[in-house]
Amino acid sequence: MRIETLAVHAGIRVDPATGAVVPPLHTATTFEHEPDSTYPRGYLYSRTANPNRNALEECLAELDNGEGAAAFASASAATAAVFQALAPGDHVVAPLDAYFGTGKLLRDTFIPWGLAVDFVDMTDAAAIKAALRPRTKIVWVETPSNPLWRVTDVAAVAALAHGEGAVCVCDNTSAPIIQRPLALGADLVVYATTKYLGGHGDVLGGAVVARTRDALFDRVRAIQGSGGAVPSPFDCWLVRRGIRTLPWRMRAHSDNALKVATFLATHPRIEAVHYPGLASHPQHDVACRQMTGFGGMLSMQVRGGRSAAFAVERQVRIFTCATSFGGTESLLEHRASVEGAATRSPDNLLRLSIGLEHADDLIEDLGQALG
Repeated sequence: MRIETLAVHAGIRVDPATGAVVPPLHTATTFEHEPDSTYPRGYLYSRTANPNRNALEECLAELDNGEGAAAFASASAATAAVFQALAPGDHVVAPLDAYFGTGKLLRDTFIPWGLAVDFVDMTDAAAIKAALRPRTKIVWVETPSNPLWRVTDVAAVAALAHGEGAVCVCDNTSAPIIQRPLALGADLVVYATTKYLGGHGDVLGGAVVARTRDALFDRVRAIQGSGGAVPSPFDCWLVRRGIRTLPWRMRAHSDNALKVATFLATHPRIEAVHYPGLASHPQHDVACRQMTGFGGMLSMQVRGGRSAAFAVERQVRIFTCATSFGGTESLLEHRASVEGAATRSPDNLLRLSIGLEHADDLIEDLGQALG
């Protein structure tokens, strides 16, 4: 089936008890089992399995053509489970430009716990190769990367990782559907289902999808159950509902973002625009090769520094100043002030999540805010 059809039907079946086409919500925390503690219906306790979570995980695995998926209460929990599946002394190669929380999790939790980590430029194959060690277990990719939206060649990095016996993990949060990391050679894909998969800014969640059900993924699943950072049945229901329209939303986000980025690229008050759909983007050719759309995220650097960026935030009328992305409404924020002293974001950078409003309205709003 094509992706639009999978998005509607994967993991969803007509309810046998009622004939309901929309999946019912199963809020039970415990399920009846046999006197010998076997559970022939497949459910024992909601921390280990739930019908709504199973439906979501089946859907996520089918969308990426993987063999399994594990849903979590947040993307941070999903990311942590992957690193927890390693052992102290193991080595990770991680990206310099990536979601701030991933680097913070590694520095504050997993390096003290015993992981060795090197942060490198993931667009530089030589730097990745130089960082690999005999104890390297994971090469972590985030592409396009947050907040500079740099594009990593997933196939090339996966080949480097596999050559050293490591696995390639790709955070695909900003490009679901329009980029297929497992098909490019990645072993695991991580998502913040909070973003485009849920798509409406009303649910928190994360997921890990595996190309094959191997020992590493089995370990992630074991941590999911024993650690208990699982999404509620309603959270799973909301994410699965959001996925039904995901292919169409991603096209609209991508179309709007390209129009906004094109406008900003020629504006005299803009120093730089970071969007892989622009021909001027340094990895535009890679993006064209491995993506079917360029996504709804971009960043702009405003001439005049931090104060000028803040002035734009104060003047917008349609954009909302808020943290997150992937919803129907357009958001913007000053990443450096959100991230604090440890930030790598330029001081004049505003990150924009382009929503589903009319592109001309968004362009007019930014135009008046820039002056």
